[in-house]
Amino acid sequence: MQKLIRVLAAVGVFGIIAIPAAAQYPSKPVRIVVPFSPGGAADVMTRVVAQPLSETLGQPVVVDNRPGAEGAVAGEVVAKSAPDGYTILFAEVRAC
Repeated sequence: MQKLIRVLAAVGVFGIIAIPAAAQYPSKPVRIVVPFSPGGAADVMTRVVAQPLSETLGQPVVVDNRPGAEGAVAGEVVAKSAPDGYTILFAEVRAC
């Protein structure tokens, strides 16, 4: 029982520490990388979502179109970006 109390206390402390960090996000523009050409359905849909997301977050949301290589170009851009949560990949799931 005491072990459970210690675990719950530790979780509570770490949770309280994480709250200020989460409150500061986002502190800079968020980028959504789209692996399709501008003007297509995926681009339009991303821009429709980006506008209210920007208003909600209080930071600009930039749509970055990177077509090519079946999405590999966009995937590489996101994979090489800093792992800070400010670069998001818009991906499509296809059923074969």
